Amino acid sequence: MTQDPQGFDKEPEVPDADVPNPEAAAEPKAPEAGGEAAAEGAPETVEDAESAAGQPAEAAALTAQLDQTRTALRERTQDLQRLQAEFQNYRRRVERDRVAVKETAVANLLTELLPVLDDIGRARDHGELVGGFKQVAESLETVAAKMGLAQFGKEGEPFDPTVHEALMHSYSPDVTETTCVQILQPGYRIGERTIRPARVGVAEPQPGKPAEPEDGAAEQDDDGGSDEG
Repeated sequence: MTQDPQGFDKEPEVPDADVPNPEAAAEPKAPEAGGEAAAEGAPETVEDAESAAGQPAEAAALTAQLDQTRTALRERTQDLQRLQAEFQNYRRRVERDRVAVKETAVANLLTELLPVLDDIGRARDHGELVGGFKQVAESLETVAAKMGLAQFGKEGEPFDPTVHEALMHSYSPDVTETTCVQILQPGYRIGERTIRPARVGVAEPQPGKPAEPEDGAAEQDDDGGSDEG
């Protein structure tokens, strides 16, 4: 009897299409031509697409917010500069008012002391300023000078109606203009402010005399006429 070779009685095994081939699954698939290039720059998911679409709107909102912030900063800067200018003007005005009030107070005080200073001056002119009274008087005059009080008015200076008050008037051939020839009461000032004018006697130049008759004028005869022959 002839025996069939082993294995020829069996049908060849054909791989089932439904069963995955592990070797084929392990091999990486080659990307299709143009697929990778087309995928570059495109959102991979729906969330990425929505994020890319919202970026321009968010940038516009940020730009608008930045503009508003810059406008507010500019307005606040202008307000600060205006307040600073107003404060500087206020400080200057307060300082000017403070100086004016101080000068007025000092002037009022020294004005009340002028009669005392006049008495001291008259006592000095009469030789009565001696002893302790002299020291007190000189101390008072020194304090008044430190406070800015200055005396003016001297004989021989030109008459100035803005600082002199004429109480006496006369003519003199020794002056060429209206001149203070007598100081009846000295004047006082504080800085450029006159608190009392000087009371003075003034003299003006002597008016011209009438013209005298010329020499060699014709004289009348005593007998009133000439002798007849």
